[in-house]
Amino acid sequence: MSKTKLNKRLARLTSSGICPGEDASKYSVELKQLAEEIAEAKTSEKQSRFFKALADKTRLRILSLLRVREMCVCEIMIALDLTQPTASHHLGILGNAGLLNYRKEGKWVYYSLANLKLFENLRKLGLL
Repeated sequence: MSKTKLNKRLARLTSSGICPGEDASKYSVELKQLAEEIAEAKTSEKQSRFFKALADKTRLRILSLLRVREMCVCEIMIALDLTQPTASHHLGILGNAGLLNYRKEGKWVYYSLANLKLFENLRKLGLL
């Protein structure tokens, strides 16, 4: 929406009495401050990555496996019938969302859940 349309809409809201502000520009500043305090963009971005990572059935299956034990990429590939690039892609998304820990042992990379308690709580809610 254009800035002009937003300003007109805000002016209508303030003049109608629906919004508590008398001055549309002052009220606009107050709303922006509220958004920054309550819904900070950086936090929302992190939350978005988290929920996007959970929004895929393959990644949910990977998390379920890792809830049982640590696994290397090869084990995840075999368990879920995935190619190596596909498994690595999903593990990368989960890792970037902060959901996984990993450790290297020689050429092998082992993955585990970063926060087991979080996943146990999600499981109790029936979400995993």
